[in-house]
Amino acid sequence: MAEVVAKTGVQKESGYLYYLDKNGNVSRSKMARAGKGGGNAEKVADAGVTRESGYLYYIDKNGDVARSPMARGRKK
Repeated sequence: MAEVVAKTGVQKESGYLYYLDKNGNVSRSKMARAGKGGGNAEKVADAGVTRESGYLYYIDKNGDVARSPMARGRKK
């Protein structure tokens, strides 16, 4: 289950991919569309998050940084 790590309150815009960069801050990049490249990352908010192994970090629907335990191995 998800756990909020940092409250940033980022307002998401359509056409951008929001993610936690390697410095622990919230960044965004323009999404690639047919024939047009994406890229040009820009920092949106300071979060100061240090990552722990075994967790997936993402920006939730409220614009906050959240994490969930990674699924390891398959259950049959």
